[in-house]
Amino acid sequence: MAGSSALPKLMKAAYLVGSRQVEVREVPVPEPSLDEALIRVEAVGVCGSDVHYYEHGRIGRYVVDGPLILGHEASGVVVAVGANVKHLRPGQRVAIEPGVTCGRCEACKSGRYNLCPHVRFLATPPVDGAFAQYIAHRADFVHPIPDDMSYEQAAMVEPFSVALHAIRRSGMRPGDRVAIAGMGPVGLLTVVAARRLGAGDVVVSDTVEKRLQLALQLGATEAVQAKQGTIADAVHERFPEGVDVAIETAGHPDAVASLLPALRRGGRLVIVGLSQAPLRELDLTQITDGEIEIAGVFRYANTYPAGIQLMREVDVWHLITDTFPLAEVGDALERARTHKSESIKVVVYPQA
Repeated sequence: MAGSSALPKLMKAAYLVGSRQVEVREVPVPEPSLDEALIRVEAVGVCGSDVHYYEHGRIGRYVVDGPLILGHEASGVVVAVGANVKHLRPGQRVAIEPGVTCGRCEACKSGRYNLCPHVRFLATPPVDGAFAQYIAHRADFVHPIPDDMSYEQAAMVEPFSVALHAIRRSGMRPGDRVAIAGMGPVGLLTVVAARRLGAGDVVVSDTVEKRLQLALQLGATEAVQAKQGTIADAVHERFPEGVDVAIETAGHPDAVASLLPALRRGGRLVIVGLSQAPLRELDLTQITDGEIEIAGVFRYANTYPAGIQLMREVDVWHLITDTFPLAEVGDALERARTHKSESIKVVVYPQA
């Protein structure tokens, strides 16, 4: 193992041990396998899924049934590599793509590796995540970053990858009009991705005024307060024929239903948010009569190289509202859980 001579034997890691209960433990530093890199973790973003596991202990079929390290939006520094790793070296600053896939199934071979049924994704039970001082990760999912890129920017490549994948799935072309419902971190980054990839007008909606104002700063051309009106009405006031692309990132069935009337005939609806409630009403006549295409988004694939290049141009301090050391991961999760109208993105520093 190259680069391992001065490594500590023990590290600190934050474990979810019960509902809204986090415990920082001292545990052995992991040993990287032949195909892995050992990474000193420098920055980790708190995701909505982390908060959901923290509060409810499960997401769908994924159940926390023992102590689990959360956190999957991560960046750091390579400190050692396995014997088979050739493209990384100790000292390289990197972004960590959290989903390690099998590489052999039909989904992987077709390039849609996000659909791999054998994926091991950081902080998805039973796989431990990155709220730890060191992690070992398969090297082909570790991406070097430029010298001028911050660890915070590199960590944000993960949620930005969801946004990039959504734009790709939408078939958006330069100049297209786009509507986006839900201005959480992924929705805000979808605004960034849409504008960077050539969108024309971008109309957004949310119920939180702070998030709407931030969306305008990041490139949205119109922001709709969802408590006062529908995004479809705002769209049709400006574009009677509707938008080309509508993207739902709120994770709520009402947001999906609100976007469908905003689309032009032949438009495309992209669903990103993971809703905990079923969608009960959808105008099937509009879908068939207007040949509306509907695409789902599950994580991402082949986005990190582009995401790194684009994210280095984004001032992530527009998004980062709170920072915590590793010893206060519980406080970080609680902040993200209870202050959703104030906190956009919470970041944890494992070395602090």
